[in-house]
Amino acid sequence: MLATILDGIVDGLQLGLLGIGLSLLYGLGGVLNLAHGAIGVGAAMIISNAMGAGWPVGVAAAVGIAAAGLFGVLMDRSIMRWVYAAEGEHRVLLSLLLTLGTAFAIDGLIGWRYPNKALSVRIGGGSIDLLGVPMRAGSIYAAGIAVVCLAVIIYVLRRTSVGRAVRSIIQDEEGAKLVGVNPAAMRTAIFAVGTALAGLVAVTTSMTSPVTVNSGFDFTIEALIVTVVGGLGSASGALLAGILLGIVNALSSFYIGAYITSIILLAAAGLTILLKPSGLMGRAA
Repeated sequence: MLATILDGIVDGLQLGLLGIGLSLLYGLGGVLNLAHGAIGVGAAMIISNAMGAGWPVGVAAAVGIAAAGLFGVLMDRSIMRWVYAAEGEHRVLLSLLLTLGTAFAIDGLIGWRYPNKALSVRIGGGSIDLLGVPMRAGSIYAAGIAVVCLAVIIYVLRRTSVGRAVRSIIQDEEGAKLVGVNPAAMRTAIFAVGTALAGLVAVTTSMTSPVTVNSGFDFTIEALIVTVVGGLGSASGALLAGILLGIVNALSSFYIGAYITSIILLAAAGLTILLKPSGLMGRAA
């Protein structure tokens, strides 16, 4: 059972990274990016092609992650401008429509151009003992990368002026403007970081299992569930929710079967909405 829980924690750390960008973007701009997973898969295809051309894994990964971040900036500076001009529920609905269309476009292009391609980063070496449990080297590397990135993100959000600016916008955008914070610039930065993190998760996930052209939908659904359970706009909530859901996912897969895990995760999200609408660590309305 301990091995299953450790596998769940490794997966949960990836879920936390995936959900943070989506959660903060909603907190800053009141929008949901349904192209989140598709952008991560797009980064994976760039990395896979670069590796196939003989590029070192590190360089290929850096290029793919940077491309995902740049695509996020382009989205924010183009179609999302129409979204930010809307207010209330119209903003949310318009963001769902436009980002879903973007996701379909990316998925269609990737599926047409690279129908059988997948990203798989092989980590050499044997298993590594952790708490007496042999773990795959790829799992240890993926967990280590996720922990470092999550620690940096949480430190920046809690201890730096940029983090204070982000938190001030989430709490009171008009008040943040009065003290000189630029919400538009912060949204662009968070959009870029969020999509870059989607690309990074594609890399870390590929260390344990292949990322295929069809993985985008799963990535997006997982990110949405983490965002809802953790609390919209809460990075710490996304991390906590990711780990908890990762463990639940691993245990349900092991004891019940993989076919029902998605139902269990969706049920967990629904239960959270009923019992604590603001999420585990979200700010109550």
